[in-house]
Amino acid sequence: MTEEEKQSIEPDDLKPKKPSNRAPEGIRTFTVCRQSDESGISGEGVVIEGATFATGHTVIHWLTPAPRGSIAFFDAFDDFIKIHVASHPSNNTIITFEDGEQTIYGTKE
Repeated sequence: MTEEEKQSIEPDDLKPKKPSNRAPEGIRTFTVCRQSDESGISGEGVVIEGATFATGHTVIHWLTPAPRGSIAFFDAFDDFIKIHVASHPSNNTIITFEDGEQTIYGTKE
């Protein structure tokens, strides 16, 4: 292997970076807070932590039942929303991303 072919092991070079030509964004983390729980199963408050990858694939970690919860994988963030958020509008769900952006689903009654 030549010097040019060697990969850098400098800390700054190893930090995750947004892919330039394969996908428009890097990993984006979020939490899901339910203000109500119509099913009575997952509870109220922050019930999910998740991550969406540059490809759009989404992984969620249910924080209930404690202490382990469960993990689920989705081909797209929108698939997760359709199944676990939009289908329960009375839960008044707030999704908060690591940059502070929030999306609120449902209406307070």
